[in-house]
Amino acid sequence: MKYIHEPHRIFACDPDGQLLAEITFPFSASEVVNINHTYVHPALRGQQIADALIRLALADIRAQGWRYTPTCAFAVRWLARHPDES
Repeated sequence: MKYIHEPHRIFACDPDGQLLAEITFPFSASEVVNINHTYVHPALRGQQIADALIRLALADIRAQGWRYTPTCAFAVRWLARHPDES
């Protein structure tokens, strides 16, 4: 899957432009982003796409030198299961 990186958003679409996967992480304070939304199209769930989105977002966040807080339920659970990634 080809992921598109925008400021505070990573996503993928099918050739027709339908959203397949997305994670958003807007600023919540100076130098702090809120991982607030993760979406994977129902037909693609169970294929570790949300896992890839979180890892890509964390890489982007770290590359910018930002800190993060997760409020998306998936991100909260994922980070709890992957303390080495926190």
